[in-house]
Amino acid sequence: MPKSRIRKKSDYTPPPTATAVKLSSGRSWIAPLMLALFLVGLVWIVVYYVSSSSWPIQGIGNWNIVIGFAFIAGGFGVSTQWK
Repeated sequence: MPKSRIRKKSDYTPPPTATAVKLSSGRSWIAPLMLALFLVGLVWIVVYYVSSSSWPIQGIGNWNIVIGFAFIAGGFGVSTQWK
């Protein structure tokens, strides 16, 4: 029976080290927008209570609270896109 030839394996060469990897996803606007929506909602509600219902919009009454919470909910909605 013939013998098989011995194959020489090449020496191990480690893969080249990667230089700086850019981790930015291009969504740098999300965190400021999220914080802005939170703050606008909070300020809206605080101004409504402090001004005894005469500010920000007097004619809609307690709907001012709903508008403030809508801004805050919008901030939570935007926060789902943050990486």
